Formats: sequence, C-alpha cells, structure tokens
Amino acid sequence: MKASYIALCAVMVILLAEAVQVSTAVTCSPTQLSSCVSAITSSSPPSQLCCSKIKEQKPCLCQYLKNPNLKKFINTGNARKVASTCGTPFP
Repeated sequence: MKASYIALCAVMVILLAEAVQVSTAVTCSPTQLSSCVSAITSSSPPSQLCCSKIKEQKPCLCQYLKNPNLKKFINTGNARKVASTCGTPFP
C-alpha cells in the first residue's frame, strides 16, 4: 500500500512538472525584440524592457541565428553586446 502511494505521488510530481513547462513555453517571435532595435543599431544601453524580452526569447536565439534573414541583424557585435549587458550572452 505504501509503495503504491509513493508511486502515485511520483507520477503526480512528474505530471505537475510537465504542466509547468508547458505553461512557461515561449512563443518564438523576433518582433518581440523590437524594443532592442535602438540599442542594437546604436551605442545606447538596452532598456529594461529590451533585457526582459531578450531573456524571454533566449530559447529562440539559436533558431534566429540559423535564419539567414535574421542572422545579419542578430549576429553583430552590438547585438552580442546588448545581450551580454542584459546577462544573456548569445550561444
């Protein structure tokens, strides 16, 4: 009886962990980084909104770098500097 209770608890923990991962999944959208354009195209520091969006979109950065249309904007020294300033260095 005790073993089945422990097994049930373990299954519940796993299911809850998966539910949390699903609810925190990010939708990859490069337009979410529009608040970073001025910081990337100039030497101005990134805003708090820019940094929060970079952190939010971090799981998408590799995908953006593989896209030839986005790579030329994202794979620049300023873009890397902005990401690093925000505490999210590019992969």
